[in-house]
Amino acid sequence: MSSTLFPHLMSPGCIGSMQTANRIVLPAMDMNVSEHGEIEQTEIDHYVARAAGGAGLIITGACAIAFPYGAASMKEPGLSEDKFIPGLKALADAIHAAGSKLCVQSTHHGKVARVDTANDRAVLAPNKPDYSYDMSALADSTPDELRKMGAATAGKQTSYHEMTDEDISWLVTTWADAAERVAKADADAIEIHVAHGYILGVFLNQRDNKRTDGYGGTLANRARLACEVISAVKERVGDRLAVLVRVSGEEYGQEGGLTLEEAIEASALFEKAGADAIHVTGWGRNPFDNFTDGPLPSKVGAYISNAAEIKKHVSIPVIAVGRMLPEVSEKAIAAGQVDFAAMGRQLLADPDLPNKLRDGKFDQVRPCINCYLCVAENFFDDTPFCAVNPALGNEALLPLKPASASKHVVVIGAGPAGLESARVLTERGHRVTVIDKSDRLGGTMWFSTMTTPDNERLLRWFKSEIKRLRIAVKLNTPATVESIKALRPDHVIVATGAVRPKPDFPGGDLPNVQTGDTLRAMMLGTATADEAGLVLSTLGKAGRLSGVTKSPEFVRQFTKFWLPMGKDVVVIGGSLVGLELAEFLAERGRHVTLLHEKQQLGLPLAMPRRWTAVKDSLAHGVKIHRNVSITRITPKSVEWTEGEESFSAPAAMVVYADGTTAAAPLADGLREAGLTVDVIGDAKEVNYIHGAIHSSWEVTTEL
Repeated sequence: MSSTLFPHLMSPGCIGSMQTANRIVLPAMDMNVSEHGEIEQTEIDHYVARAAGGAGLIITGACAIAFPYGAASMKEPGLSEDKFIPGLKALADAIHAAGSKLCVQSTHHGKVARVDTANDRAVLAPNKPDYSYDMSALADSTPDELRKMGAATAGKQTSYHEMTDEDISWLVTTWADAAERVAKADADAIEIHVAHGYILGVFLNQRDNKRTDGYGGTLANRARLACEVISAVKERVGDRLAVLVRVSGEEYGQEGGLTLEEAIEASALFEKAGADAIHVTGWGRNPFDNFTDGPLPSKVGAYISNAAEIKKHVSIPVIAVGRMLPEVSEKAIAAGQVDFAAMGRQLLADPDLPNKLRDGKFDQVRPCINCYLCVAENFFDDTPFCAVNPALGNEALLPLKPASASKHVVVIGAGPAGLESARVLTERGHRVTVIDKSDRLGGTMWFSTMTTPDNERLLRWFKSEIKRLRIAVKLNTPATVESIKALRPDHVIVATGAVRPKPDFPGGDLPNVQTGDTLRAMMLGTATADEAGLVLSTLGKAGRLSGVTKSPEFVRQFTKFWLPMGKDVVVIGGSLVGLELAEFLAERGRHVTLLHEKQQLGLPLAMPRRWTAVKDSLAHGVKIHRNVSITRITPKSVEWTEGEESFSAPAAMVVYADGTTAAAPLADGLREAGLTVDVIGDAKEVNYIHGAIHSSWEVTTEL
């Protein structure tokens, strides 16, 4: 693929008086590393990495206009005093030196101002809310997670202050003062946040705003405060700053939320008030139920259609956010649906994405796998990290340090830990040989693409990198001490993954009981009749010989029409693997019962994704039982107890998705043979893709 495939995305852009090198925008994502409102070097390094990577416009995370009042965190940048200007100026200068433009996002968090709540201050609101959120999803958060979430507000309950005319005048003036400081810092733009439950956003929707004065009632009245802020900011900074306005094209999950029709009307009013661009986002009104609808959607190109409708009614540029993958963004810009594409989590995963598109290296873009680990940290007022990019928040790890002396390193295992090790070691100058007993790359990650299609993007990237770097790979090659010694390695990395034994319940050894390992063997066509039964093992071998099962997408689609198992399935174990497998099977017409011995489902999935996975499983008909004790498995059923009561469910197949254990017995034999060995990934500690890649870097960046 070449850069000619992205001519619109990579073309220069214009917002107000600001020119950008391309149409790629880094949207606001809170890093939570500032100190009492002061921007620190860690934050500058983070944004500079994305600027140097080629993003045309860098938008900071939320900056509090009245810091610490109205702030969500003491770790967010402040705009309330002149003492914050030098930090902003240092950031602007660094961004400009890296070749990009800087936009500072400005906000007052209103009813979600956690700092106010923690300090016994009533939060500002149009009026006291007359509703409460369904927080039942928190049943799937651990006690430690609940403790960390509560710590952000010091465990205190929110109280509300209905804004008076004086409060409104103060807010407008304070916002204009903040914009003046942004201009003095030599930034290029300011973004005014009118979404996501912050003060201007709650004035805009009729579910939160029940006022009967000139700031409530009609859409024009509900938009009045935002328009006054935009006008005041524009009057204060003139053309020194481009003024972006962020608005939800739609609010999800609660009747009375902002509709697309209202967002269109509001956007036209914002343009009239002085906005130079409209940045279209979305908001799930209940963060415990709708977070993956908005503001961080799981759907690719989630808000394009809303942005396109808004664009029809304004004459200023429109920015769309919401999983704007490069190919999706190019198509939308080419079609005139939007003018700019905001890529958030993608630029966390690979800050060099824009430059790679420019240079015709699309296949080298490390993909975001939509795991939500980064954004989950904001619930805890903590710093995001990335499953696939260990350098996020620690930009000093890059560029990779060249090896002082080249070594021959044998990597055992072609899953994510092994492949990332091979990639990093080769980039640093080592010679690498990868061996794996399977007939394909990916390890259990290949199998995970069945239930988690976004993982296939990462698998394709690994394959491309292995080919680009010309790394030697030996598939269908079991590893023994003798075979490894014969390769004469200077060092060995064991990345053989976890083991998934059969359960020790009565009946756990029956032929209708499968584990993750036997299911994987069945899919790969390597299962024996003892493991999977004669019919399933034969079908698996036929699929392997024909080559069709090498395509995850083919298997995902084909199994929607035909799946070689009975209608009744019991999945034992409701952690990450079991929960997603239960939904996968139910979506394909199976009657699924999910039995979990603990309370919290979906661990270690990040909270927002976990909450959605539980909700989706229930929607697909999965019958979920928590805190159970398995009694026995029979050839046709599973029996268990909950408290004092006994239950059973029919089961043509039982999938044991629990008991995943780290193990690397080969490593001990290799050490006894005199080889130096490191164990990484699930073979060392079960932490899935995130743990695989991060543990790989701990070893390979220093070897």
